[in-house]
Amino acid sequence: MRVNLTKKDLVNSVYMQLGFSKQISENLIDDFFQTIIDNLYKEKVLKLSKFGTFSIRQKKSRIGRNPKTKEKKMISERNVVLFKPSKDFKDFINLLNNE
Repeated sequence: MRVNLTKKDLVNSVYMQLGFSKQISENLIDDFFQTIIDNLYKEKVLKLSKFGTFSIRQKKSRIGRNPKTKEKKMISERNVVLFKPSKDFKDFINLLNNE
């Protein structure tokens, strides 16, 4: 079973299903991802209907510990992206599991 879905896989899927050239398909995928990134950066929250909601959350700095060496180290403040799937998406996944 394959775990990773690559950009090349997405380009080939658009190419096969819509019949666009591979270059146009790649540009379409690039533009789609760039639109998501730009909107998420600007608005801090992005909702895709029937898929889910992406949001940015600020994590405070904290003290972490290397479990192997027990060495303590400061973990810097940073932004993280969260994803919350929609009800439709969850229902679809659960429907697949029940088959």
